[in-house]
Amino acid sequence: EQHAQLVYRYLFSLCRDADLAEELCQETFCQSLRQLGSFRGDCTPQVWLCAIAKRLWYKELERRKRNVPLEEEHLAGQAAPETEQREGRLALYRAMQQLDPDTREVIHLRLAGDFSFRDIGDILDRSEVWARVRFYRGKEELARIREVTGMEHKLDCCVVRDLLPAYLE
Repeated sequence: EQHAQLVYRYLFSLCRDADLAEELCQETFCQSLRQLGSFRGDCTPQVWLCAIAKRLWYKELERRKRNVPLEEEHLAGQAAPETEQREGRLALYRAMQQLDPDTREVIHLRLAGDFSFRDIGDILDRSEVWARVRFYRGKEELARIREVTGMEHKLDCCVVRDLLPAYLE
């Protein structure tokens, strides 16, 4: 039960869809039962389950990429505020892509998943202090990128928290 809640929260932070998170959570536990013999014990069960969940999420993203048609007429009809918000999200995500993968994942888990630093440390098989330092350095790096690129949107926590879920669309 405890592991299921953690895995569900992790998946929900990735997909922002309760039904899909539930489906992927169930599949995570099915796969974990099939792969139980491959669990080496060099990490906590939570970390192992989240790694399985993450692989399933990536497979889902690949499946979606193959099946999503381009909707140019929808993009052409967007209102100006939506376009501004979209441009802000694009700028943020371009900046986040310049971060190292660990830092990017810590920021994502903290803001989109609303995980505590302790949970993030557990999920990534690191310490709570490591997660805090990665998050702080990531915010500092995003601010530096904003200055260098001249981004108009402030990358404070509130803006990032509002913009981050769209990163997964």
